[in-house]
Amino acid sequence: MAKLTPYIFSEDARSQAAFYTEALGGEVVDVMTFADGPDPNPEYKDKVMHLSFKAAGILFYMCDSLWTIERGNGMALLLEFSTEEEAYAAFDKLAEGGKVIDALKQQFWGAHFGQLEDKYGVTWQVMTEMKVPEPS
Repeated sequence: MAKLTPYIFSEDARSQAAFYTEALGGEVVDVMTFADGPDPNPEYKDKVMHLSFKAAGILFYMCDSLWTIERGNGMALLLEFSTEEEAYAAFDKLAEGGKVIDALKQQFWGAHFGQLEDKYGVTWQVMTEMKVPEPS
C-alpha cells in the first residue's frame, strides 16, 4: 500500500508554505536548507532543500526549486471538505492574489466544486463531500 503526499517545487518555499498554512490552517513542521546537508554549495546554502507543513489536516512537502518552474495544466490538488463553510473559506483564501478558474458553487452531481490558480501558479480544486440522496 502506498501513501500519496503532495510535493511542491517553489521559487520561495518559506513564503508559499506560510501562505498555505494561513489559508488552510496549519503549521510548518520542519525546514532543512542546503546548508544543513553535506558539502553545501555556497550558492544554494540558504535555499530550502526540504520543508514539510500540515494544512487542512494534510501533510505537504516542498522545496526551493533549483531550476525554472513551469506549471502545467496536467494536474491539480483537490481539497475535499465536509462542510460548505470550510470549502468556501479555503477557496476564498487560496484565491487571494490568484485567479478563479471556476467559482465554487453547487454542481449537478451533488457537491459544491470550484477551481482556482493560486498566486504561485498552483491549481487547486475545492469541493464538498457529495450528498447522497436519502432513499424515499
